[in-house]
Amino acid sequence: MGQGISEVLPFAIGVAISPIPIIAVILMLFSNRAKVNGPVFLLGWVIGLSVVVAVVYAVAHAANAATDSTASDSVSWIKVGLGVILLGAARRQFAKRPKPGEAATMPKWMGGVDAMKPGAAFVLAIVCSAVNPKNLILAAGAAAGVAQVNDSVGDAVVALIVFVAIGSLSVAAAVGYYLFGGEKARAHLDDLKGWLSVNNAAVMTTLLLVIGVVLIAKGLDLLTV
Repeated sequence: MGQGISEVLPFAIGVAISPIPIIAVILMLFSNRAKVNGPVFLLGWVIGLSVVVAVVYAVAHAANAATDSTASDSVSWIKVGLGVILLGAARRQFAKRPKPGEAATMPKWMGGVDAMKPGAAFVLAIVCSAVNPKNLILAAGAAAGVAQVNDSVGDAVVALIVFVAIGSLSVAAAVGYYLFGGEKARAHLDDLKGWLSVNNAAVMTTLLLVIGVVLIAKGLDLLTV
């Protein structure tokens, strides 16, 4: 179990500290439907991550990634490929960073987040957690890594639950702080949103670079065994 959990930790942290979903949920928490949309977004986020890791683990486990050398090598090469994609994404993020004195730009869809109904908030959470390419790669990397560890299915499930829990911490913390943090919560969340908006490119560049290197290293490490 311990090895499975260690496999998912870097990927889970990468999911948790992504700025865009945190900004999105904070915008929802500033809307008239905050007490409904916040928890609904969190629920959709957890479900999205859970579905991705469950599907990827099931496919890799069915292919005997832990015991079949050919299947394991295939999974390792996929990890290397995903790592290279993340390095390319890090380069693009760095190139798109705001120039000194230039205002950071956010995705256009964020303009309507504070007016969303609960159903739309749920769908947005699914998209952010499971369809967003960066999170999809991180979740797939975590699940594939667990499948390559020769643990029982029960231990693998625990490791994947840990991944989803840690990957959901930032969204859950923002929602919980808003609901139970009193009057200061809104001001603190607004400050956090502003900081993340300004530093989004820097945070994402660093995150994609580190996780890309981790994926490549994990893939190459198992290929040499």
